[in-house]
Amino acid sequence: MSTLALPAFDHRTLADPRIARNRQHVRRWLYAVALLIVALVVVGGATRLTESGLSITEWKPIHGVVPPLSAAEWQEEFDLYKQIPQYQVINRGMSLGEFKTIYWWEWAHRFLARSVGFAFAVPLALFWLTGRLERWLKPRLVFLLALGGIQGGIGWWMVASGLVNRTDVSQYRLAVHLTMACIIFASTLWIARGLQAKPLASPAPPSSLYVGILLTLLALTQIYLGGLVAGLNAGLSFNTWPLMDGQLIPANLFVMSPAWRNMFENVMTVQFVHRAGAYLLFMVAAIHAVAAWMRMRGSHHAKGAAHLAGLVTIQASLGITTLLLHVPIGWALLHQAGALAVLAAAVFHARDMRGAYPVRAMP
Repeated sequence: MSTLALPAFDHRTLADPRIARNRQHVRRWLYAVALLIVALVVVGGATRLTESGLSITEWKPIHGVVPPLSAAEWQEEFDLYKQIPQYQVINRGMSLGEFKTIYWWEWAHRFLARSVGFAFAVPLALFWLTGRLERWLKPRLVFLLALGGIQGGIGWWMVASGLVNRTDVSQYRLAVHLTMACIIFASTLWIARGLQAKPLASPAPPSSLYVGILLTLLALTQIYLGGLVAGLNAGLSFNTWPLMDGQLIPANLFVMSPAWRNMFENVMTVQFVHRAGAYLLFMVAAIHAVAAWMRMRGSHHAKGAAHLAGLVTIQASLGITTLLLHVPIGWALLHQAGALAVLAAAVFHARDMRGAYPVRAMP
């Protein structure tokens, strides 16, 4: 049987203490950045659930780090908010105190976004200037930095969609913003995991790597679909399971014309597709775990597949509970954090089958 070549141990890394030490420092830094991204995504979810995302109506990447410090500054921010449709249609009559509540959620989200950029850019410069980065690693890290800059632009692009002619942001743009954050998160973990040399009892079949990558892509797709659900508040409708509107497959999935609009704008269809994506992810993860256990019982690969399948099962349970309870904020945020846990497990599982990065050769 053909097998995927995985190093039992990267002895070259162990033979050079300087490279091993540098990789350890870089790996810990990247994991810290990934944890900040988790916090950013969860606070972003709370910002959406509390309808706070449009409370700051201007994009001030530098000056915006300082919140209002006086009564006059608070009133200025409140007056700007009063000019947008969300206030005029939904929140007219809101008090300044109520405005401050939603303002602080959005400010915290933007502050965390700036913190992630700072926590990535400054150590990157220090590692680079002190010669602690291997040559092949530099373009990967610069690419991550560029993705972060693009994500900042996407965030404002999303907010701008809700400042004119709408009372909330576009679900299209919200889903893109969430998915890009998760792509950055997954990429960060992929690089960090590859810097860790660890013993593997036996190599996995090549097909397992492909399934591992497929599971990662399915997890990302499910997160994108979840972004559409959040953008349309689709979780507040059809709060039954396993039936939806009294049927396993609802009858009004494609009432909009052209048909493709239903996939992004029909509340019923968007929620149904999100459910279907969860079923698909669960089946692939379960079959993969059973196959891995039957072929390599007790191996690192089999344990990783079982761990991933277990997390997918827990995440599905969180999703069902959140739906049945009509999306309380605590359960909804736990469900969002669970999606990141599933994505992280899928990335680790797939990356481990590639083995550690070679010391001198570009992988």
